[in-house]
Amino acid sequence: MPSYRSNRQPQKVTNALEQRDISLEANGVSVTFPIKSSPAGHLGENSNGRMVTNEKGELIAFRALEDVSFNLRQGDRLAIVGRNGSGKTTLLQVLAGILSPDQGRVTTWGRCTSLININLGIQPEATGHRNITLRGLAAGYSRQAIEEKREAIAKFSELGEFLKMPMEAYSAGMRMRLTFAIATAFDPELLVLDEWLSAGDSAFKRKATQRMQEFVRKAGILILASHNRELLLRNCNLCIWLDAGRVRKFGPAEETVQAYETYMRDMTQRMEQPDQVAKVVGAG
Repeated sequence: MPSYRSNRQPQKVTNALEQRDISLEANGVSVTFPIKSSPAGHLGENSNGRMVTNEKGELIAFRALEDVSFNLRQGDRLAIVGRNGSGKTTLLQVLAGILSPDQGRVTTWGRCTSLININLGIQPEATGHRNITLRGLAAGYSRQAIEEKREAIAKFSELGEFLKMPMEAYSAGMRMRLTFAIATAFDPELLVLDEWLSAGDSAFKRKATQRMQEFVRKAGILILASHNRELLLRNCNLCIWLDAGRVRKFGPAEETVQAYETYMRDMTQRMEQPDQVAKVVGAG
């Protein structure tokens, strides 16, 4: 499969990251999740679409991604769209380094910040201050860099003396405030988002929304998966449409999102027609 690159000019990034060449290349990325253990060499002998069976017809694996390739350069903002189960979250996890592909490779230049799981590195029995350190270390930052951000994290979280208490004593809202404050404290180079992140009550949520907008603006590269059309078009210049684990279309965000939505409307209309529903039932 060819590697995709857009001819459209990337968005301008106005911060210190301009001094670095930040990019990402995904080449032939494939991910298969085993469902049942099978002898080596039998995986993929028989398959029907994304389902992989052995010689006995037993389901042994599921192809989540197949031959996904594209390139991004500094300033690009990539939207990822697709139906539930199309492979969006799996692709995000591969790009963030959480999952390793079975085939192909992802090459990045720049530090990847993933907000797929902002609880990564958090220990409930540790204090809030200790978790600032642990979360920063888990994200790959030095202790010096973490200490330089500690005061700002504490101030934004508005937790005050509670930071001296174990996080297991926090309410859900307090935990979200702190994890959000930590996750968005460092300037991102490659930022991977699964939906837009927000936190807290209405007052804190307004502050969190402003912080997220600034956080995203500073990113050298943004990769955002969402079902929110307005959010994607407001923040992204490029888009990948994933369908059954493959790239169905790659191109300018508005054009690709429109193609995906047209396809989904057409499919819904076909499914609502009695003859089409009968065919689906009969096929089952």
